[in-house]
Amino acid sequence: MVNVEVKRDKHNHIQSFMLSGHADSGPYGYDLVCAGVSSVSFGAVNAVYELCQVPLEVEQAEDGGYLRCTVPANLDGQVANNVQLLLEGMLVSLRTIERDYAKHIKVTEL
Repeated sequence: MVNVEVKRDKHNHIQSFMLSGHADSGPYGYDLVCAGVSSVSFGAVNAVYELCQVPLEVEQAEDGGYLRCTVPANLDGQVANNVQLLLEGMLVSLRTIERDYAKHIKVTEL
């Protein structure tokens, strides 16, 4: 199962998110849940970088199964809002996957 943990600050802004585990919803290379989760999460990280010019702090396992991203502190107002909007969009997409494939992905907000 892919576990997604989203940490929020006292203003309810996403501070970081972590994905760990494997969906195991199909054979390697044909796992639709894994492909969807990977596309959504890496797409969001890339969008934050390309559209907001904000590099997130990224940790990942070489063999897959782990991704942790942290939003830099003290971003300017509009940039911070744009980053949050992109990350909230990511979370909506992950929750949509969770709704349809709850045996393979769990999203938790802390």
